[in-house]
Amino acid sequence: MHYAISLHTRLSVQGPHQRFLLRELLRDYNPMERPVANDSQTLTVQFSFTLMQVMDVDEKNQILTTNAWLQMQWYDHYLQWNQSEYPGVKNLRFTPDQVWTPDILLYNSAHDKFDATFKTNVLVNSSGFCEYLPPGIFVSTCNVDVRWFPFDIQRCELKFGSWSFDGWLLDIQMKEADVSGYMRNGEWDLLEVPGGRHEVFYDCCAEPYPDVTFVVTLRRRTLFYALNLLVPCVLLSSMTLLVFLLPANSGEKISLGITVLLSLTVFMLMVAEIMPATSDSVPLIGQYFASTMVIVGMSVVATVIVLQFHHHNPDSGHMPRWVHLVLLQWVPWFLRMKRPGEGAEPTLSNSQFGNPPLEPPVSPDPDPSTASSGPCALEAGSGAGRSAVMHTHSSVMRSVAVDNQLQALLVEVQFLVERVREQDRQLSLAEQWQFAAAVIDRLCLVGFSVFNIICTIAILMAAPNFGEALSKDFL
Repeated sequence: MHYAISLHTRLSVQGPHQRFLLRELLRDYNPMERPVANDSQTLTVQFSFTLMQVMDVDEKNQILTTNAWLQMQWYDHYLQWNQSEYPGVKNLRFTPDQVWTPDILLYNSAHDKFDATFKTNVLVNSSGFCEYLPPGIFVSTCNVDVRWFPFDIQRCELKFGSWSFDGWLLDIQMKEADVSGYMRNGEWDLLEVPGGRHEVFYDCCAEPYPDVTFVVTLRRRTLFYALNLLVPCVLLSSMTLLVFLLPANSGEKISLGITVLLSLTVFMLMVAEIMPATSDSVPLIGQYFASTMVIVGMSVVATVIVLQFHHHNPDSGHMPRWVHLVLLQWVPWFLRMKRPGEGAEPTLSNSQFGNPPLEPPVSPDPDPSTASSGPCALEAGSGAGRSAVMHTHSSVMRSVAVDNQLQALLVEVQFLVERVREQDRQLSLAEQWQFAAAVIDRLCLVGFSVFNIICTIAILMAAPNFGEALSKDFL
């Protein structure tokens, strides 16, 4: 019972002690006065930065949004008391309007109100040690370098300093940033938050102006962009090679190349919407898209040339000698290509269509006995001789008719042979142009495949942290 009474008494006197102490401390206190014992003395403020979350990195507007707590510590000469005179009062809490607080602001703030901190209470103990921890959503400018996008590392500065006090009146000392309570971001990995203290001397003034700058170092997680931008671009660039595998007589070579080119244009516009409108550097993915579009454009030009060769009119003339030498001899040998029918049994040659040695038949000679007989014999056998002469005459007439028919038939055969020979010549010339088109197709297939692989490897692996991003995001 006695213990309960003494405890009640001790609790009851604590409230008046705190009230009296607050009234005593704030009686002559001026929050505009720098709380030092000597005006020539420099007030030291320990400054720290606790990063809780990276909320957004706006590359287009070059703005970083973070959730952070500021930590400021200093000694207030006018907020000291003897703890024995005020039992139970170990510390006090004041609003920022009641006591002096350092006017430390974010220099590169992009917030509408500039200062985005929430004004919390100032915690003060009996020795005058003050601790002020205002949280806030800090919107700061950030020089976003998109050169290696999407394998980029961004370094955004948060520069804090006093707005009205120079370094001889208020000295800011930096403490290491705290990231123990950091909440992971789905798009960015936090690498480190190094800090540094700097002193700036302006031309107008002799005194220094110190600031504390923390550098939020972020590495972009590339899985999202790889699946939604890089992989489709690689597939589209690979589909460009199908243009050279498609037969020239299908009629779809040009349409396939144009479709791939339009698809790449759509992806290029998507990247342009994300990136800032700057000419300082070209994003890595933009370089890759541009090179791929160049490859596709060149493939369309090559396809036009292939179609021109494939559908070449044989009546336009013979193939130039250098084209015949390059496309029908050297390049096929290099690509191990054979012309259609090469090595097969030869077909009917042109010599077989030569003029046959057709000679008109010689009229049969009359019977020698008849030929050697004289007029006396004819008179002796006038009846039999007249009959023989008539028979011979009819035979000669029939031979002449047959000879005329053979001559007409020979003219027709020669005409047909010339037609067949001309058709064979045109067919052979058309086959040469078609084989030249096939050679160009195969050469473009090999060349564009090598060029595509080299561009993909050279551009994507040019990023400094390509291996690190690949190992952390994909493996």
